[in-house]
This record gives sequence, structure tokens and C-alpha cells, in this order.
Amino acid sequence: MEAPLTLDTLLQGLRTRLQDAGIETPGLEARMLLGAATGRDTAQLIAHGTDPATPEQASRVDVLCRRRCAGEPMAHILGRRSFWTLELGVSPACLIPRPETELLVEHALTAINACSRAHPRVLDLGTGTGAIILALKAERAAIEAVASDHSLDALRQARANADALGLDVAFLQGSWLAPLKPRDTFDVIVSNPPYIALDDPHLTRGDLRFEPHSALVAADVGLADLRTIIQTAGEHLAPSGHLLLEHGFDQACAVRAMLEDAGYTAIRSHIDTAGHERITEGLLAPEGPA
Repeated sequence: MEAPLTLDTLLQGLRTRLQDAGIETPGLEARMLLGAATGRDTAQLIAHGTDPATPEQASRVDVLCRRRCAGEPMAHILGRRSFWTLELGVSPACLIPRPETELLVEHALTAINACSRAHPRVLDLGTGTGAIILALKAERAAIEAVASDHSLDALRQARANADALGLDVAFLQGSWLAPLKPRDTFDVIVSNPPYIALDDPHLTRGDLRFEPHSALVAADVGLADLRTIIQTAGEHLAPSGHLLLEHGFDQACAVRAMLEDAGYTAIRSHIDTAGHERITEGLLAPEGPA
């Protein structure tokens, strides 16, 4: 007589299939996928592992496992990703928020703290899921938060995240600073723009295969959008305003040079947990951009 199918049996099968597919953390992802298929959290799965599994649950597990074994990102399969202290909805229209971008949030908070105004104005360019601006608004409720993105689908996701978190952010559709009014100025501008070169082999590997290339790739060996932001942000920065940018692990020197050419001062780069210069910031000279 065949043994009854239980949640533990499903979990063991998931772990084996993920391991055979080369997934680096098969145990963790098996629990996450089983939780998504059954609507139970890890504690419930442990406590009820011997409970019988329904055919519907087994079918859902199989579908989710096939998607993951094909390389689809866990964030897309689950429809969510943790970032900073937030749980964010994600979609294929946006970049999946990554831990290294939390370094940008950390230093943007320092810049906000340095502002003398009671309600600093903060702008996030290319907001995607809204991860950066929502993390900043969650930490500093007094800021006036604005974010832009050229993708309407990305903005829909960002607005949905803001609504779910109860955070007040103004979202604008358009490329970089284009949707702003001429006299709109901000104390802090942040961005995690596309910075991968067109021929970078990483684009054919891992999660990047499933993410929008327009949010990943930039011309001029990945520097084109960084240059555009640096050359135009000064028009919308208050005197002594901060510009903070995430960039590639080997682009800090080029970004610092572009900031210097654009008239920024107090230029410095910040190192991520992997030891790479990942964030670079500059202070707009009091007399404005060069």
C-alpha cells in the first residue's frame, strides 16, 4: 500500500528537485515554495508536516517547482521581496530589490539627517518597485517623497506598494528628471539607474534573464544613464543638496570624475559588504552646477 502524501513528503521532494537543478539553497527555497503552495508559514509547516497533502497542493507545488528549476527568480514566483524593513510586491516590470541597494538607503538617510529643513524634499529617479523611496519614507516620515520612472507598469507596482504600506509618495511618469517642473528642487536625489554594459555576460545568467533590460542596461559601457543624471540633477537640487548614486562595482572612479566635472564637491564612494565601491555621492556646490 502506497504511503499517504504528506506535507513533509512534498517538502522532501521539492528539496531534492531543487538540489538536482543546482539551486544553491534548496532547503530554504523548498520551504518557501511549499508555503506559497499551501498558504502556511514555516512554523505551521513544521507543526503540521504529517498532515495529508491534497492533490491540489501537490499540483501547485509541481508548477512552482518547475518555474524555479527553469531559473525564474523566487521573487517573481512568490510575488514579493523583503527590502530594508519592508515587504514589497514585485513584478517582471521592475528590478528585484537587492540587499546591496540598502547601502544607498543608509547613506541617503544620513544625507536627509543633514538637511536643515523640517520637511526635506527627496527624489528617487527610476524608482521601479519603489523600494528606495519607500524605505526612506518609512524611516523619515517628515520627508516630502517624490519618485519617477519611465515605465507605467513599474509605477503601478510602486504605487501598489506605497498603498499597501500606507506611505505617502508622489509618483511621476517620465524619464529621469523630465517629468519635473522647472522650479522643482530637492534636498536629496537618489537613483539606482541601469549601469550594466550591453555586452555583459551576466545578462544571460541567473535572475537578470527575467528582469527588464531597460532597467539593467545602459550604453557607453553602462555609464550613459549615470552621466545623464549627473549632468541634469543639479538643475533640481537645492544649494548644498545631495546626489547619491548606485553603480557597478568597477565604475566608482568614473562616477567620481563625472561628479567633479559637473561641479559637485565632497565627493566620496561607499563600500558594500563585498568590498566594492558601490555607492557614490556628491554635494552640489552652493553656487549651483558648473
